[in-house]
Amino acid sequence: MTMNRVALIAGLFFMSVSLPIEAAEIPALFKEKNCAHCHRLSADDAPAQSAPDLFYAGDKFQKKWIRSFLIQPETIRKAGYSGADDFMRAEIQPHPTLTETEATSAAEFLMSLKIPLDPIPVTEWEPLSRVQMVRFKILFERDYGCISCHEGVNLAGKPRGGISGPTMVDTGNRLQADWVFRWLQNPETFRAKGRMPKFDLDVETAEALTRYLMTLKKENLK
Repeated sequence: MTMNRVALIAGLFFMSVSLPIEAAEIPALFKEKNCAHCHRLSADDAPAQSAPDLFYAGDKFQKKWIRSFLIQPETIRKAGYSGADDFMRAEIQPHPTLTETEATSAAEFLMSLKIPLDPIPVTEWEPLSRVQMVRFKILFERDYGCISCHEGVNLAGKPRGGISGPTMVDTGNRLQADWVFRWLQNPETFRAKGRMPKFDLDVETAEALTRYLMTLKKENLK
């Protein structure tokens, strides 16, 4: 990466605005399913107690994954939501399932929920070399100890790591690279109070971790 590109990315990041936009009108489907009982669909709502915020879902998730998850939910947080009072103690409740038509409609709405952030050009990367893959994996697992809280993937292609944070084994399917990069540099941009440490990563390190995480995909598990 050139120094000019580093400066550009850093500048765009620190120019980003963390205030939410006005919430879109909540569709009838979301009211019928009572989604706001668990999730915040607007930053003006009371803090979510049992499930993640969704008012920036369009910045965070991949549309294809949202639709697939709503049709066939799977557990992402094996210890429960970290904002809940019974975190690490509660029995995980299954997420409601939607029909294909409902899931398509819900995904469209969720992708419209964004906060005003300046674009960060971090997604135009060459595939990782073998050396980079090993080096960035060490960053994730050893240098920053991310697998203390998050599941990663071991050398045999099996999930490995902690369960107090969301699993990372499907990051490349589930999350957007720009969001991962921003979250790693400053989680408070999206969540003012949370368990994710703020590591004060420089741009190169945040990019390296993002690039590694985006290689973790469900279809690569063994």
